[in-house]
Amino acid sequence: MALQTLNPSARSLRRSRVLKDFLKSTAVTFLAAAILIAFLLPFAYMLFSSLKTKEQMSELGTPLWPADASTFTYKDAEYDVYRVPTEQGLRDLALFKKGLTASTFIDPANPEAEPIRWTGSWRALPRSNWKLAPHWENFMTAWKQINFPRMFGNTLFYAVMTLIGMLFSCTLVAYGFARFRIPGKDILFTILLATVFLPATVTVIPTYTFFTKIGWVGTWLPLIVPTFFANAFDVFLLRQFFLTIPREMDEAAMLDGAGPLKILTSIILPQAMPALIAVSVFHIVWAWNDFFGPFIYLTNRPELQPISVGLQKFNSIHNTNPNLTQATSLLALLAPLLLYFVAQRVFVRGIVITGVEK
Repeated sequence: MALQTLNPSARSLRRSRVLKDFLKSTAVTFLAAAILIAFLLPFAYMLFSSLKTKEQMSELGTPLWPADASTFTYKDAEYDVYRVPTEQGLRDLALFKKGLTASTFIDPANPEAEPIRWTGSWRALPRSNWKLAPHWENFMTAWKQINFPRMFGNTLFYAVMTLIGMLFSCTLVAYGFARFRIPGKDILFTILLATVFLPATVTVIPTYTFFTKIGWVGTWLPLIVPTFFANAFDVFLLRQFFLTIPREMDEAAMLDGAGPLKILTSIILPQAMPALIAVSVFHIVWAWNDFFGPFIYLTNRPELQPISVGLQKFNSIHNTNPNLTQATSLLALLAPLLLYFVAQRVFVRGIVITGVEK
């Protein structure tokens, strides 16, 4: 009897808890969806704009999606159709003759009738019957005009070569800070991290002068060689990951006769793949978007310029064609976006682990 009297209250308590959990999860889901939609809105606008015509981009009152307004063919000529207010109400009429204060329209439903004279500014009239019409030829036009194959090749070469230099140098430096007993190691690591706060503009003039003196300006060398001397950001991330690997594994390898280099290649690096992939994705995205360095050192060598410089030049030339500039920007975005989706799981795992210090 006691169990029977307690069962209804226990069931109601359980239902209330389930309802609370459901409401909480639903609220979190809606919040995450709202944030995701807000984040993706600029990309959606970029995609829609890249598929529009120049006329749709410059005309007021057009839909957000790529579309063409309806036209009417009259005597082997096409005329735009507008929503015109008349005594009979709003009518879809084709603009036959334009005027400043009065214009002449034709009724598409009865083209043989007398033209209709309408008083007012035709520019204030909305277009009629927009139809979905994506213009994929914008991408072909951008591809041909900007010479994307050469730009992609230059950018890929720049990203891969600097990636090799970054991984080689940053791995060795991070390994030294994580595993070796060095006098003043903490002070040296603090000085290394302090370089992150040094603005790049401070070193532009002296480094450019130095590279000019040794004849490297106009080549890839000023952009590639410095990456073989490590950087504080990637060294910090790799060091944090190396600290999470137990030292007992190093000691076990030492008992088998392994030296420091063998421990790095056989013990540390195989377990540090998430961190290495994370910093690699970071670096490739940085190299893909790097504009300042290639613009300075490769100004007189357009055949060596990466996509970032070529895209800026294209946008300055076609600033009156926003649909083409959006198409080129979207094409330049595809490669790093594809790279992120391919390495997403390992990338996120590496970011989480490198942020945790042992």
